[in-house]
Amino acid sequence: MSDKYNKKRIGIWGFGCVGQGLYDVLQHNRHTALEVASICVKHPEKKRTLPASMFTFNPQQLLEDASIDLLTELISDPEEAYLLVKQALLAGKSVISANKKMIAQHLPELIELQQKYGGRLLYEAAVGGSIPILRTLEAYYGNEPLQEVCGILNGSSNYILSKLHEEEISYQDALQEAQELGFAETDPRLDVGGHDALHKICIIAAHGFGALVDPAKVVRLGIEHINTNDVKLAQALGTRIKLVATARLTASGKLAVQVLPAFVKPTSELYFVEAEFNGVLLEAKFAGTQFLKGRGAGSHPTGSAVWADVSAALGGYKYNYAKIKQQHLSIDTEGLITIYLRTALEGELPKLPWLEVTSFGVNSKVIQLVGTLRYTDLLLHQRDLEKAGAFIVEVPQSLDSNDFIRASKLQELEIVN
Repeated sequence: MSDKYNKKRIGIWGFGCVGQGLYDVLQHNRHTALEVASICVKHPEKKRTLPASMFTFNPQQLLEDASIDLLTELISDPEEAYLLVKQALLAGKSVISANKKMIAQHLPELIELQQKYGGRLLYEAAVGGSIPILRTLEAYYGNEPLQEVCGILNGSSNYILSKLHEEEISYQDALQEAQELGFAETDPRLDVGGHDALHKICIIAAHGFGALVDPAKVVRLGIEHINTNDVKLAQALGTRIKLVATARLTASGKLAVQVLPAFVKPTSELYFVEAEFNGVLLEAKFAGTQFLKGRGAGSHPTGSAVWADVSAALGGYKYNYAKIKQQHLSIDTEGLITIYLRTALEGELPKLPWLEVTSFGVNSKVIQLVGTLRYTDLLLHQRDLEKAGAFIVEVPQSLDSNDFIRASKLQELEIVN
């Protein structure tokens, strides 16, 4: 039988960075007998690389086309994405999405719609770029208890931090370079503020631990207030600052979820994840530690992840959500966390209920603290800390206040010399 009778047809919402990447990947896989039925875009006047006949400006056209076997949602607006994906699932259709915010905020409902109407939703590209983290969690750890999943999940922030550690340049210069290379958006707040990583770790928590986490109830602090002195302090401590997203099983049997800059030592694989790469560490109860690394941003790496989901969905693959069916973990908000805090706005700093705190390196312009407080208190004061311009880094158990005092003195000697 001729291939034209066996071809599967897909519809694509969105033709930005990821949509273009997916199309390019499809062109290199023509042997799969898969064709693009239509691509829905928003702006008719915009010049594009494909013939006008390939495009439509009505998103409903794809939903109503009975010849389309699979839909891919690759638009930036999370609310519009939610409405389209919801309609597809209500109709029992299969759909691929790369919209991490939409998925993280609506995952309980999206799971219910799949179960009720028989459609399927895959979203590997929404989490780790080219890293197959969700497929790994589903296929290899669906029935094995995990102790922790942590990682660098935002390539833009990691690129900026890498530049700060490698070169003595300012945060603004590093950000500008990331934007010029296409690693950071014109408005980078979702990346450098930790929002992007937050949505990704919430999705990971569902597949890795069976916990449906509300992103609004997770501590999320980014790197936008970092400066060169913070970087020099990290180096004096023998560490690097990384933006780390973590889902960790606590001693109380609850799940702690957070996104924070962290002092990472060379004993961790994350220390060596540089530039726009992502890296994920998995700690399993029986299998031990696994590490996955790959490009976390870019048209073709993300488009490749979408293509992998397209192939899997057409082959009948779907998420089992085994952990969600097995257990119902509650979120730990009473645990303790030790942080480094530096701000130049001491007068505007909220009064934090420290359990213990040490000041060091303090002068008339800057205050530096290392202290421990409850997770719930950090979450409560998170917005005020951001407004005060405070830069906050999680401190590992292997470091204490004396280490920071010594590192600060080394900095002072370096400045004098």
